[in-house]
Amino acid sequence: MRKALSALVIVAAAATGGCSVLRGSTAAPDEFAVARNAPLIIPPDYTLAPPVAGTAGTTSDAQQQAIDVLFGGPAPRSPSEMSLLDEAGRDIAKIGIRSQVWDPDTRIVDKGTATMAILSAPAADTNIATAQTGQ
Repeated sequence: MRKALSALVIVAAAATGGCSVLRGSTAAPDEFAVARNAPLIIPPDYTLAPPVAGTAGTTSDAQQQAIDVLFGGPAPRSPSEMSLLDEAGRDIAKIGIRSQVWDPDTRIVDKGTATMAILSAPAADTNIATAQTGQ
């Protein structure tokens, strides 16, 4: 019985070890022997001048160029779209109107009393969402 148990342990160890027990260890391939390393070179001199203090930089121009490259710049508009925008009064719109739209005193659409009650409800210290409308 003892011989059978030891033989079973040896077979189990050989099975878990796989073929590496029978084959032995082999050397891993050398990744540096595959290709020759390129020599380091000094880049050409582009004679870039350092920035001068007190002069205006080109950051806004470079930023606009980057935005144009990423997003394609302004899209051309058709004559019908231009006439529609002119009829809508795009030339008389206030500058910064988009900042004023979300002002709490601005009423863009009549939202009704129930919606206004929900929007003006005080914040609660609970994880449960509830809304009560006074009806």
